[in-house]
Amino acid sequence: MTEDESWMRHALEEAEKCRRSRPNPPISLLPPPSDDVPVGAICVFEGQIVGRGHNRREIDRDPIAHAEILALRDAAASLQTSYLTGVTLYVTLEPCPMCAGALWLSRVSRLVFGAWDDKAGACGSVFDIARDPRLNHRLQVRGGVLETKCGALLREFFAARRAQ
Repeated sequence: MTEDESWMRHALEEAEKCRRSRPNPPISLLPPPSDDVPVGAICVFEGQIVGRGHNRREIDRDPIAHAEILALRDAAASLQTSYLTGVTLYVTLEPCPMCAGALWLSRVSRLVFGAWDDKAGACGSVFDIARDPRLNHRLQVRGGVLETKCGALLREFFAARRAQ
């Protein structure tokens, strides 16, 4: 197992947390199943996880509560800086344009993602914001790490949603 695969397993653990998320604040004593798409992200700096996040868009009723945004916020707080140079973000799904922009603005050095997003991906699929030569910062990108596991989690989620 490669180092990237090892870290991606931690991002997959974050994605699994979507299923166990509770509304904030709780509306009932029993947690409803989360409608959040199971995407998880971690930020790694010098061999340590410094940020974690999983989608909380629906549960928090927050349109920007994507896994990547939450992991970047957590990392910035941990490292006490808004510039995340030297950080690698691991995420189970290719970032959308908003998240790719956040990666660019935060100066993350490297992105590793699992499943490609051929509908809204912004790091090589539909767009390539992360490596756009017109921008003043480009990050290294590696896609397809544990792609089968990451994709299966998403397919399972959407199959269950369609069955409802």
